[in-house]
Amino acid sequence: GGLVPTPTLDSLAKNGARYNQFNTTALCSPTRAALLTGRNPHRVGMGNVNNLATDYEGYTSVIPKSASMVAETLRSNGYTTAAFGKWHLTPEWEQSAVGPFDRWPIAQGFNHFYGFHGGDTDQYAPALFENINPIAPPANDPNYILDHDLADRTIEWIREQHDLAPQHPFFVYLAPGTAHSPHSAPKEWIEKFRGKFDGGWDAAREEIFARQKARGIIPKNAKLTPRPDFLPAWNSLSPDRRRVYARMMEVYAAALAYNDHEVGRIIDDLKKSGQLENTLIIFLEGDNGTSAEGGLQGLLTEESMINGYDENFDYLLKNIDELGGPRAHNHFPTAWAWALNTPFQYYKQVASHFGGIRNGMVVSWQGKVQNPAAIRQQFLYVTDVAPTILEAAGIEAPKVQNGVEQMPIDGISFAYTFSDA
Repeated sequence: GGLVPTPTLDSLAKNGARYNQFNTTALCSPTRAALLTGRNPHRVGMGNVNNLATDYEGYTSVIPKSASMVAETLRSNGYTTAAFGKWHLTPEWEQSAVGPFDRWPIAQGFNHFYGFHGGDTDQYAPALFENINPIAPPANDPNYILDHDLADRTIEWIREQHDLAPQHPFFVYLAPGTAHSPHSAPKEWIEKFRGKFDGGWDAAREEIFARQKARGIIPKNAKLTPRPDFLPAWNSLSPDRRRVYARMMEVYAAALAYNDHEVGRIIDDLKKSGQLENTLIIFLEGDNGTSAEGGLQGLLTEESMINGYDENFDYLLKNIDELGGPRAHNHFPTAWAWALNTPFQYYKQVASHFGGIRNGMVVSWQGKVQNPAAIRQQFLYVTDVAPTILEAAGIEAPKVQNGVEQMPIDGISFAYTFSDA
C-alpha cells in the first residue's frame, strides 16, 4: 500500500506469498542477529545495536559460538555462501585490520563478504571490506553508488558459483544500507519523484491507508491511528518547510525505488541462468519500522544529531539541492517515518508499537508457494526465518556445530504457510 513504486517486490509478490504480520525487533543489530541465528537477540548478546554494547548480559554484542548462524549450517551441508552489504554484528573493538576475525562474516558461515560493518555508510564513498580486507573508496567514477556496486558483486558471485560448482546450492544474504540514512539516489531517480509528495504526510497517510484496505492488507473496518500531538500538521508548516520536507521524501522514495531496481537486476540474472525457479527468495522490506532519527526537522547531515548539534533550518533550505547527493548524509523528518508506518503508531527504536516492528515480507519459490492471491496472516517474528530456510533445504539445526554445543533455536519455521495460507 505504500507510495513508492517497487516493481521487483511486486513481481515476487504476484507469484509468491505476502505476509502482513511479520515482525522485527525495531533496531538494526538485534533484528539481524535474530534473523541469522534464529535466536532471540538478548540470548545472543545483541539486545541493542553493537555501537552501544555494555558488559551487561544480553547487551555485549558478542554472539556466542553456541548460536551459530544459518549460513554456517548451510555451509557445512554443501552450500556456498556469501554476504553483501550491511553487517552491523561484529563488536566494534574487533573491526580493525588486526581482528580478531572470528565474529566477521567469513567466520560466521559465509565464504565471501563484501560490505560494511557500521550501522550505515556513505553510498558514494562507502567504508567497504572484502572478506577481511578494507576496500578503498572508488576514485574517478562520478556515477558510483553503493547499491549498484552491491548488485554487480552479487550477480558476479552467483554466476561464478554456477559456472564453477553448479552441483552446490548457494545461499546469499543481501542487506543493502538503503532506506537507512543517508538517503541517497542518482539525480535522475530523484527527479522522477519531484512534486509527488507536495501534499504532505497527512495526505500520504490517508492515501496509504485507503490502498491497504483496497488490497486487503488491513481489515475493511480498521481505524487509522491519530497523529501524535508532538508532530505538526502539514498545513501548519511554512511554504519553505513544506518545500524542504517534500524534497526529503522525494529523495527517500528515489533511494528505495532505485534499490528495488538494483535488486531486480539480480532477480533477472537468476531468471536468465535458469536458477530462479529453484531459488527460495525471502524479501524483507527493512529491518525495523521506518526511522524517525532525522528528528522533527530532518537533517542534512546525520552526524549533527550524533554530535548534539541542532542544524539551522535556513542551512537546510540553502542546501536543498545537495539532498541525496555526495555532499549530504541526509534523513527526513519524524513525521514522514510516522506516515510510512501507516496504519500503526510510532517507528524504529519503539518496540512497544507495531510502527517500529512491522515489516512487509514476500516469499517467492516457484512451484512451492501455493495460492499467491491469499495474504498470509500468521503472526511471525524475525527468529522464524532461519528455521524456515533450514526446513526448505531439508537440513536439521545441528545440536553441535564446530565442536560447540548449540543452544536451541527460538524461531519456528513458517514453511507450512507456503502451501497453506
